[in-house]
Amino acid sequence: MPLNPASPAFIDQLMAALPEDTLRPAEPRYLEEPRGRYHGQAGTVALPRSVEEVATIVKMANAAQVGILPYGGGTGLVGGQVAPDGPAPLILSLERMNKIRDVLPLENVLVAEAGAILADVQSAAADVDRLFPLSLAAEGTARLGGVLATNAGGVNVLRYGNARDLCLGLEAVLPCGDIWRGLTRLRKDNTGYDLRNLLIGAEGSLGVITAATLKLSPRPRGLGTALMVVPDPSAAIDLLALARDRFGEAVSAFELIHRQGLEFMTEHLPDIRQALDPRPEWCVLIDLGMARDANTEAALLELFEAAMERDLVSDGTIAQSEAQRQEIWSVREHIPIANKAVGSIVSHDISLPITAIPEFIKQGGAALAQLGDMRINCFGHLGDGNLHYNAFPAQGRDRSEYADIRADIQRCVHDLVASFDGSFSAEHGVGRLKVKDLEHYGDPTKLAAMRAIKSALDPNGIMNPGVVLAAG
Repeated sequence: MPLNPASPAFIDQLMAALPEDTLRPAEPRYLEEPRGRYHGQAGTVALPRSVEEVATIVKMANAAQVGILPYGGGTGLVGGQVAPDGPAPLILSLERMNKIRDVLPLENVLVAEAGAILADVQSAAADVDRLFPLSLAAEGTARLGGVLATNAGGVNVLRYGNARDLCLGLEAVLPCGDIWRGLTRLRKDNTGYDLRNLLIGAEGSLGVITAATLKLSPRPRGLGTALMVVPDPSAAIDLLALARDRFGEAVSAFELIHRQGLEFMTEHLPDIRQALDPRPEWCVLIDLGMARDANTEAALLELFEAAMERDLVSDGTIAQSEAQRQEIWSVREHIPIANKAVGSIVSHDISLPITAIPEFIKQGGAALAQLGDMRINCFGHLGDGNLHYNAFPAQGRDRSEYADIRADIQRCVHDLVASFDGSFSAEHGVGRLKVKDLEHYGDPTKLAAMRAIKSALDPNGIMNPGVVLAAG
């Protein structure tokens, strides 16, 4: 069923049904996304203050067959937060719904509204000596609703899981305008279909998440961080296994870093101190969170010595203070910033079986070399199999010179990922950018089930039209 634009007449109807100042013209920030690939249509943004107001907005939009574009912190990297074409939708931002509703440290539970900034959720947990472990580069601006809607990952997935694993319950508004009050604090609740996990990762295409019950964890008392030089990705995987054999779930993060990313930082972010000199071809960042009486420095030194005996590492550095720990992490966190300064031809957020990663990297480099002269920065969350595999122009060239082969590069990488039973989208989602990839690589039975679910819950197709599944 075709959608209607959010016309002036429709906006007038909404204004009459909502408190003053709920609607306003959309500022430029609502029409942009970080990679600049899409630009949204100018229109109206709704800024509700309660779940009841969200329900009113959604119910009226559904009746008028007007699309709704849920907008979180605007940090998504697959274009899910902007609508460049089609009937102009109503932009729905929950930034005013940003309260921490409850914190229950004895239950390791926190209840927050969808507009809460991720860093504020982390801070509220820290205030009661607890940890909300989901951590990513955009945590200072990303909002909880968007984090859940995209099932965000980040650096601590190895130990704590994705956003889905950190959520007990949801409050949400379904496309018909009904409110689902599912903010359970229960760890066990086998009462039928799991609507929570259906909405998490749906990218706003099945409803609007308005609040969530989140799992907290005890704060690790012994924190340790090291950079270790490895000869190749295969050795890095062996080192990961060795670390987990020794420390179990205390391994919070295990990040793979390639020399190319360090060189980009030297070129564009020279003020960021790099702990290893000369720059290694490959290294890994290991983060430990251990019990109160643990000596993490000694534990990491023992790991390094054991790995040396197996020829898995050749050099490294272990943080001796919190300042040094933050300095090591700063290198990892600034790699994407340096990447942006260089300007990629195309970026890939991929997931692979962990033991397949070395062969993928070998074959990927050879395959892209056949397409042209380019630099590859391969880095990411090795501990959970998520690589950011990005192609950049050769030294002295501009990415615009590669416009005619950009699609070929992407298809080459995604075909290779598929051949290893991997995923073309690990933690960024599908959005608008990867809808055709999902149609091409997705299992037909799964796609048919997804379309059936979308049709059942959102028969008018008003929720984030064109995201995940093609509109219409």
